[in-house]
Amino acid sequence: MKFRDLRFAPGAVPLLSLALFFSSCSVAETKTVAETDVPEVKAASPAEPKGATIKIEPNSPADIVRIFYARLREQRFREAIYLTNLRPAIEQLSDTELKEYEVDLSAVARHVPAEIQINGEIISGEEATVTAKLPHEDMEKPELQELRLRKENGNWVILTVDEFAEKRIKQTGKNYLRLLRIETHHDEAKSMLDRIAKAQMAYATQNGGKFGDMRTLVDNSLLPADVLSAETTGYAYAVTLAENASKYFATATPAEYGKSGIMSFIVKLSDKNSPLLSSKDMGGKPMQN
Repeated sequence: MKFRDLRFAPGAVPLLSLALFFSSCSVAETKTVAETDVPEVKAASPAEPKGATIKIEPNSPADIVRIFYARLREQRFREAIYLTNLRPAIEQLSDTELKEYEVDLSAVARHVPAEIQINGEIISGEEATVTAKLPHEDMEKPELQELRLRKENGNWVILTVDEFAEKRIKQTGKNYLRLLRIETHHDEAKSMLDRIAKAQMAYATQNGGKFGDMRTLVDNSLLPADVLSAETTGYAYAVTLAENASKYFATATPAEYGKSGIMSFIVKLSDKNSPLLSSKDMGGKPMQN
């Protein structure tokens, strides 16, 4: 499982990306949450059928789901994550350490709707399933999704990661999210370099075989603007052109070696002008052509 997969893993809680923490609230506060602390679920609008709504009992699985998303939207991240099986991964993290994930979590929190449409709850012994209408992968179009929960020490816990990840959390402890983020950034760096290569091909096709610099590719809507900053990507991207712009190579270098990434990446053209990707641990330095 990769870091961003926390949002969309089958049966897991959507909308959990890159990190799940940053709050100064106490640990004990999340053990019992009052009904009045969270917004009420509104009834379905007659003009837009949304399926059946249900009565939500305090501290029921549906209530825990509602509270979780309320906390996430309010950016009370520590409280939100303590309602999930990711809790062991953050219990030993200080508030300062949790702040490293603030940018990632804030980007997710703003997509949480003001009211969560909860349509179903099924309880079977120590396990439960809650059906709710939530944004999916495109983060915009809501759809019905199932969230799984289990009872631990008398409290319902939302299952955000699978059994394999739970075992890994036990092995790595508070380093789990850092390692997961690094792995995700590695995958995303490779994907971004692939996008750069495709953008260069498209640009060259329209400009007599000449390649463009990074700003030009962004201005021509061939690349997303966040490629210009490491703030959200964790990597610094660069394009270097030959003097006549007939050749180029592009690099991806970790913004913070050991935190946002370890491997450095490069994509360069072969003799037949095909992009070739390679990587190496450069100790945080960019790879050279």
